[in-house]
Amino acid sequence: MSAKNQTRTELDNTMSKRFIWAIAYGSSIGWGAFILPGDWLISSGTLGATLGITIGGLLMLIIAVGYGALTAKFPVSGGEFAFTYAGFGKFSAFIASWFLVLGYICVVALNASAFSLLFKFVLPDFLEVGYLYTIAGWDVYIMEVILSSLILIIFAWISMKGSGLSGNLQFIFCLFMALVVAGLFLTSFFTGEFSLQNAAPLFNEESGVWTSIILIVAIAPWMYVGFDNIPQAAEEFKFSPDKTFKLIVFGIIASILTYVAMILVTSWIYPDQNAMGGAVWVTGSVVQSSMGTIGMVVLAFSISFGVFTGLNGFYMSSSRLIFAMGRANFVPAIFAKVHKKNKTPHYAVLFVLIVCLIAPWLGRTALNWIVDMSSVGVSVAFLATSAVTVKFFSRREHKNTTYVIFGAMGIIISLVFLVLLLFPGSPAALSLPSYYALLAWIIIGAIFLMTKYKTLKSMSKEELDYMILNKTREEAMNKTRKDG
Repeated sequence: MSAKNQTRTELDNTMSKRFIWAIAYGSSIGWGAFILPGDWLISSGTLGATLGITIGGLLMLIIAVGYGALTAKFPVSGGEFAFTYAGFGKFSAFIASWFLVLGYICVVALNASAFSLLFKFVLPDFLEVGYLYTIAGWDVYIMEVILSSLILIIFAWISMKGSGLSGNLQFIFCLFMALVVAGLFLTSFFTGEFSLQNAAPLFNEESGVWTSIILIVAIAPWMYVGFDNIPQAAEEFKFSPDKTFKLIVFGIIASILTYVAMILVTSWIYPDQNAMGGAVWVTGSVVQSSMGTIGMVVLAFSISFGVFTGLNGFYMSSSRLIFAMGRANFVPAIFAKVHKKNKTPHYAVLFVLIVCLIAPWLGRTALNWIVDMSSVGVSVAFLATSAVTVKFFSRREHKNTTYVIFGAMGIIISLVFLVLLLFPGSPAALSLPSYYALLAWIIIGAIFLMTKYKTLKSMSKEELDYMILNKTREEAMNKTRKDG
């Protein structure tokens, strides 16, 4: 079948610039900025955590240059899937996308789990009802399973309703989070517990300065994953894709400021950092003791909105990635179908939902083994995109030395992340269960690829170019898209 005779399902142009910025910011922040500062202070100290987060964000900005440049050239659904296909062909595209699907689905699952954690802190008696079993030391209760499952279902429904509802909610939630963080930061100076002396130790005294910083830098792919959600929806932009990089930059900078602000608030109004290890939720304890019930209520709402923006953003990105793969027959074609009324890839959303509904039954400890792999999956996608950036902008027609340099730096940064995560002796290495889970995902991907091998082999280059890039590869690689 020739490309001209094929039917290519397309998504409508419904996403505004403010929605896209909110996707980048809200997905990156999620719940982490409000729940994890205590963990980071324990592992790295105040200055170590702050420097690690800032350096990690700057490294993401370097990688983001390639994302912005390539999205302007390939404004189609699928992001890294389309980039890698254009640069290195169909099998490389499958590998990069398979790892990225892993990263995205893990983040969706963790966001739902984090919502239960909030309730466990605020209303412990409410969730600890209906004990089921214990996995890896974590007690699983039926109420916790129900709550996490319910939040997954609600946001799957929102995602299927379309960008009008999800976009407005995303922007409102992000705006609220930003205002709360600014308010907590300014208010912290006037609490009775505030003291710069509370910020000691600046680094983890046992680990040393460099290890303290590296421990935080190593999780940057997980911490800032979200800016790469933007290219997944490029086909639905209501504006020129040339503006992508600017929106990504604004999203990452806002994320850096949010993370740093919450670390400092937690640090300098908590009198005894040595006691942090005994607190269930350090930031929650800090805000509750220093700012009272009102501060705690505001923080709880902010965490809820962080969870919501994370769920909303990653439902969008994972479903668009799966949709693009389905459109090209890399996965079952049903995932390329769109809802008649809402024009959303509803089957792809349902697939993400079904997979994630397994997570609440696993318990938080077991889930963390899987979630630890999200940094690996995202880093592989970063590596692929950076390599395509170098290849594409080295061509005579698109010669751009700046992009080539940034792409080369992105390759190095991505490889460093992968070494830190995968090398057994690294201070940021995955736990043993995470290695097993990662191996299982690779095996599943290999089996899946073998089942689709004949189909992919039989598809002509012309067909794939049309279905993935909406043009021939020569057109995509040799022509610059002008602003619409």
